[in-house]
Amino acid sequence: MADLGTERSWHHLREAARRMRGHAAFWFKAFAQPTIDLALRTHPGHVTRIVESPGLSLSQGELDRLVAQLRTVAAKTLPADELTYGIFSGERERLSRAIVTLISEEDSGRPIAFNALSVMRVELDGAPADVTHLGLVMVDPDARGQGLSWVLYGLTTLVLFLRDGLRPRWISNVTQVPSVVGMVSETFSDVYPSPRAEARQSFAHLQLARGIMRLHRSVFGVGDEAGFDEDRSVITDAYTGGSDALKKTFDEAPKHRDPQYGEFCARELNYDRGDDVLQIGRVDLAAARAYLFEQVPHGSLPGLLVASLFLGLQRLVLPVMHWLDDDRMFGTLRPRRGRG
Repeated sequence: MADLGTERSWHHLREAARRMRGHAAFWFKAFAQPTIDLALRTHPGHVTRIVESPGLSLSQGELDRLVAQLRTVAAKTLPADELTYGIFSGERERLSRAIVTLISEEDSGRPIAFNALSVMRVELDGAPADVTHLGLVMVDPDARGQGLSWVLYGLTTLVLFLRDGLRPRWISNVTQVPSVVGMVSETFSDVYPSPRAEARQSFAHLQLARGIMRLHRSVFGVGDEAGFDEDRSVITDAYTGGSDALKKTFDEAPKHRDPQYGEFCARELNYDRGDDVLQIGRVDLAAARAYLFEQVPHGSLPGLLVASLFLGLQRLVLPVMHWLDDDRMFGTLRPRRGRG
């Protein structure tokens, strides 16, 4: 019996070491690659792939296979010909600005969920700024309830945040779904609009929202005729630019476990007309730490190790890293002349 127990202990240690090697390789590649193309086992039996700018980095055959996998997931909830905008078009130009997170079954390779982010360039305080749009999330109905949300809504933005030297990144989200409004409000920092007591619209929020609505409506399938209520950050009559199939009634829209998000959406949005909220927020160290502690399953040892690393970086290393980097702007500090 003792020998059997010892053998099992060694087996668990070997499995833990194998998982740690896989996670270490994942983060090393995330930091080293000019464009991300990573695979990570995030759930038992599931593999998550993150591909940055597939329209630039993949061959035509690889790109076609990736788009086909995305359409496979979409076809489980929508007729295949109803989504005609963004990543489903297969156009390289559109996919060159996308970051795709795809979850597949490990054994069969069958795709079961994805998130398609896009990077949008807008102006903030007279300077160019990148906003990561959270984009379209779709899950195979047969795979719902398997705890995929922490991967689909946070993992990729965490990877981008880490690779960018832990500099805050602006994010945006367009939705009429209360569960998504709540997920974004609770995952990221400084989110507006939101029913949370601390939600306030700053001038930065307003500038970014104006720039997004002026330049990037096609990213989330909103037509030129759609209106925009700046004070509430609500897009009115939003489902006219290719995203028509995503329009839902309030009863159809999935609800968040916290009823305040459903009450907020019912109050602020006209579902008969087809309104959306345009949420603006940031991924920063506070958001990353909260994501790891509150969203990532507690049994994830790598997540806890990274969380501990964040705590050390916040107090000791991060300010020095930003101060010594003379290639990029940090607060009121400007890059050295002739560089950056």
